[in-house]
Amino acid sequence: MKVDREKASLETLWEIVKTLRGVNGCPWDKQQTPQSLKKYLLEETYEVLEAIDKNDISEIREELGDLLFLLVFIIYLYEEAGLFTLKDLFYFTAQKMIRRHPHVFGNEVAKTAEEVLIKWQKIKKEEGKSSSVLGNIPKSLPALQRAFRLGERAGRVGFDWEKAEDVLEKVQEEIEEIKSAIKTSSEDKLKEEIGDLLFTVANFSRKLDINPEEALRLALDKFENRFKLLEKEIKNRDLSWNELTIKDLDKIWEEIKIKK
Repeated sequence: MKVDREKASLETLWEIVKTLRGVNGCPWDKQQTPQSLKKYLLEETYEVLEAIDKNDISEIREELGDLLFLLVFIIYLYEEAGLFTLKDLFYFTAQKMIRRHPHVFGNEVAKTAEEVLIKWQKIKKEEGKSSSVLGNIPKSLPALQRAFRLGERAGRVGFDWEKAEDVLEKVQEEIEEIKSAIKTSSEDKLKEEIGDLLFTVANFSRKLDINPEEALRLALDKFENRFKLLEKEIKNRDLSWNELTIKDLDKIWEEIKIKK
């Protein structure tokens, strides 16, 4: 099967999936279900995010392509089962986007992004999507991202700190509660207080217009890179982990931080 670059389209991907699922298709692809593909959907999404963070255009194009193909695959499975079609998906999605943008496709007015969000939430309520201003934020989201989104939604109706500095007082309060929980030796209480601290830190990050999930990813990448340099340095010095104290390791770590 040859693909003409100028004629490549969504239909091209659709035909590839159809062939893979066909009589002479791929044994692995023919076994897949929407349920079995869920984990790949999550992985591909994170690979797209990582590529965007790197700002590597070639990698972004590749990862977006992988994600798009997986979405087409899953849609095909539902159409194959007779549950809905690709055309249904296009139609209902287009209808929803037009309905939720009355300030563009209708006569309403929204001059700021904030006004748009208020109208969006109102329309979702009218659709019966959610009776809460918190909406239906997926519980499967990474916890820090979910914390960010919950704080963001609550903030839209004024349930929020006025400025980031105010949240720092709450951070300190949560730290003190963790200290008290440690003294009680209650694992459940300690878990609760650590959760409160993380939630508060996520809101502090939000007030500074920083996504805590992205901030944590950067911190993890930095730690991973420095730790690998630490391992390399220990090897270059012909040292052994067993013979190094935490003070020795901290000293090398600080040297690495200065260099990097």
